[in-house]
Amino acid sequence: MLDVAVASACLALWAYLIAARGLFWLAPVRDEPRLPDPARWPPVTAVIPARNEAEFIGASVASLLSQNYSGPLAVIVVDDDSDDGTGDRARAAAPSDRALAVLRGEGPPPGWTGKLWALKQGVDAAEAADEKPEFILLTDADIVHAPDSLSSLMARACACGTVLTSLMARLRCEAWAERSHVPAFVYFFEMLFPFRWVNRRDSSTAAAAGGCMLIRADALRKIGGIASVRNALIDDCSLAGKLKAVGLIWLGLTKRVRSLRPYAGLAQVRHMISRTAYAQLNYSPWLLATTTVGMPLVFVAPPLFAIFAEGLARWLGLAAWLLMALSFQPMLRFYRLSPLWGIALPGIALLYTLYTLDSACRHLRRRGGEWKGRVHVNAPSLQ
Repeated sequence: MLDVAVASACLALWAYLIAARGLFWLAPVRDEPRLPDPARWPPVTAVIPARNEAEFIGASVASLLSQNYSGPLAVIVVDDDSDDGTGDRARAAAPSDRALAVLRGEGPPPGWTGKLWALKQGVDAAEAADEKPEFILLTDADIVHAPDSLSSLMARACACGTVLTSLMARLRCEAWAERSHVPAFVYFFEMLFPFRWVNRRDSSTAAAAGGCMLIRADALRKIGGIASVRNALIDDCSLAGKLKAVGLIWLGLTKRVRSLRPYAGLAQVRHMISRTAYAQLNYSPWLLATTTVGMPLVFVAPPLFAIFAEGLARWLGLAAWLLMALSFQPMLRFYRLSPLWGIALPGIALLYTLYTLDSACRHLRRRGGEWKGRVHVNAPSLQ
């Protein structure tokens, strides 16, 4: 009867995930409908850290300078020691140099990640301007914004009184590797950080999406600025945790903000996931072991029971597999993919488990968080 007991546990786990995990699987928290316009449009400075982003930076800058935002808007690009002409591409994307500043950043000092040091330089420049911004928009060099994305963000920030308003950018989902991994990436992120819980004042769950974060400048100063998370590899969620301690935060899905960065093959998606997976587990061998056992139990065991078991265990496994596949459908619809990908979720989850183990091995080799020639400053060895 061991098979029946394990299959029953799998089904019970999926019943919990479906019913009691903030309804994450419905992907219900989105930036629609747009909220009413505020009485006034506060001044905003957008800060873009860019290291060797010549391929994307022009489109990103152009999208920000084309915003239909009615208040003052400035854009600062921090050229983070690039050698591919990133700064020149950024300048070329601006119709004039009055709304855009391109700063030549310096390499990070000890104790800082490269991206966060670049962000600090950009925020410091914004705060030193004659007209100080009331809000800082932190965005990435591969992100493009619809013309109304900033005004929509600001309307929500003013209406809800949030200190952080963040949008999960719609990731590119064209190549086979992207179709098989990207919706699951967002699905797993929402499972880990249910957006409804993130947005509740009485919940300790905090998260953000680094591609688009609108932050009240006074709240950022109150937590000690970017320096408060200077060595964080998962900087967006770390910043969200700090900001939630001083005010309300909000995170949702959007189609207004999208990433241009391609992940054309398995090697690229593996690197994207492995770069931060072990950091997400707080570099804990115990959590790594729990994840290595738990992911196959939750995702892989149900189809194994459905295919190879007999009697009640088979039906229990089939029921759990069906719940799993159904739970993936809203995210598949968001990315306009076939519902049949839901059947493949166990295999995708197994790949993510392998990527997590790979992430731990990278940290053991002191290569954790590697990105464009830099390695995370606080990558500890496994204990």
